[in-house]
Amino acid sequence: EVQLVESGGGLVQPGGSLTLSCAASGFTFSSYLMSWVRRAPGKGLEWVSGINTGGYSPKYVDSVKGRFTISRDNAKNTVYLQMNSLKPEDTAVYYCAKFSGSSYLAHMDYWGKGTLVTVSS
Repeated sequence: EVQLVESGGGLVQPGGSLTLSCAASGFTFSSYLMSWVRRAPGKGLEWVSGINTGGYSPKYVDSVKGRFTISRDNAKNTVYLQMNSLKPEDTAVYYCAKFSGSSYLAHMDYWGKGTLVTVSS
């Protein structure tokens, strides 16, 4: 059974940092592209970042470029999202998502339950 468990969310002041983690199990983690997506209050899902199987060539939505860094540790079956210079508009539930393959031509087929990030003074 595929499981994705996010952690690391919380309340942080504007300009602060948080690191989210997603522990994966139930599949061959190193064979699949992984992503982070978010849902801000009252808004739809937004894809935030993705990382390929080897952990290189990360991709980001324009609004987080230069502030967020995605990484993965295939030995630990974990994907991370380092978030710096956080803004109130980053407030959202952040979800870890598994792609059905190793490229962006695949689709996201499994999601975690999410972790809440609140950026507020």
